[in-house]
Order: sequence, then C-alpha cells, then structure tokens
Amino acid sequence: MRVDIWSDVVCPFCYIGKKRLEHVAAEAGIELEIHWHSYELDQNAPAKHDTSNTERLAKKYGRSFAEMEEMERNVAAMAASEGIDFQWQKANSGNSFNAHRIIHLAQSKGLGNEAKEAFFHAYMTEGLAIGEREVVEEIASRIGLDNAEVEYVLDTDELADFVRHDEKIAQEQLKVTGVPFFVFDQKLALSGAQPREVFLQALQQAQAAPTDQIEQTDAAQCNDEQCEIKH
Repeated sequence: MRVDIWSDVVCPFCYIGKKRLEHVAAEAGIELEIHWHSYELDQNAPAKHDTSNTERLAKKYGRSFAEMEEMERNVAAMAASEGIDFQWQKANSGNSFNAHRIIHLAQSKGLGNEAKEAFFHAYMTEGLAIGEREVVEEIASRIGLDNAEVEYVLDTDELADFVRHDEKIAQEQLKVTGVPFFVFDQKLALSGAQPREVFLQALQQAQAAPTDQIEQTDAAQCNDEQCEIKH
C-alpha cells in the first residue's frame, strides 16, 4: 500500500508516528510503499541553536523550564512505547533543509526509509546537531549514499525545488497545519501520531474502496508553534 508522509526530522511525533505505522502494518501483514515528503517546522532555524532544546522551547512557548522538562519526559515515554530511545536532554535541533534534500536524494535511490530512520535516530537518540553540514554528510554516508553526490547537493541548490514543492502541496492542497501527516493510497488522510488502532483502521479502510472518512483522535503532532501531546 502506498503511504505518503509529510514530516520533519526534528519532530519527535513524526518518529513516533513512523514507528507506530510500521508496527501496525507488520502485525496486519500489509506491505507499505512509503513516499516521504518534506515539511520544515522552522525554515528560519539556524544550523545549530546556542541553548538547549528545553531552554529554547520553554522561552518560545512561554512555559517554565520545569514544565518543558515534564513535557519532554512525557514525549520520551511515548517514544519508548514504540521502541525509540529519545534522549531529549541532548537533542540538538537546527535547520532541517539539508536533511530534507538528502532524504530526497536517498529516496531517488530507493533508500528513503533508511534515510529518514537514520536522521530521526541521529537527532533523537544520538543528540547530533542535525542542522550542521558535517552531521548531514555523516548520516548520508551511513546509508551508503555516494559522497560526491552528497557534496554536490550540499554545494548547490539541487533538490531544493523538491522540498519547496512538497511544502507547497502540504499548505495549498492538503491544508496541513502540523506533522506527521499521512495519506493512504492517495485517498485517506490522517494527521498526528494517532493511536495504533486508528492506524489499523486507516490501513484497512484504504484497502477497501470506496472508503469513508475515519474518525481521528486529536493526536500528538508538531506544528510551526509547538509540539504537544493532546489529551
């Protein structure tokens, strides 16, 4: 089954949603053909922030440092339930534009899933500064991309139009306000890191045509303003 996913590599709920979908599909015996699409939560982010994620997000959202820590611990617990070791204390957020371009390069070679997983893991588990060029190059090499091709992309505007095209579709056609955002077989959409049973329902309904709109929960997602768990 084809699944188109809009996400950002600095969005913890995007990683959680990816894992949930994979687990549910594997249990249901449904093979997925995933097409990854770019969505930058902050196009103006620097390559690396000079303060910790907790400090920066607390200031951005008008929360106390303790409140932000508690929220991050909750996200880490949610991630752990999907087998993700989210080391939020050392997460190094930054501009994800180059990461998105390299994911497009990888996808053109059938390595889109490997690239997405590698970037998510590098950011959330290893605490690597995802916006720095050396880190992007290191992750690209891990999944076997040709170094010369990677250098060419990073030295030029190559694949920038792919990133912008994805974002234009998200904003103008799909009216995406937060990620992750899933489209199943180009006919059924889900927003947020939905519970497993909702993903299963989406997969089953997408297999059966015609399909009714499925009932979504107000699920955890990241948008331009914040990342939060919905209650």
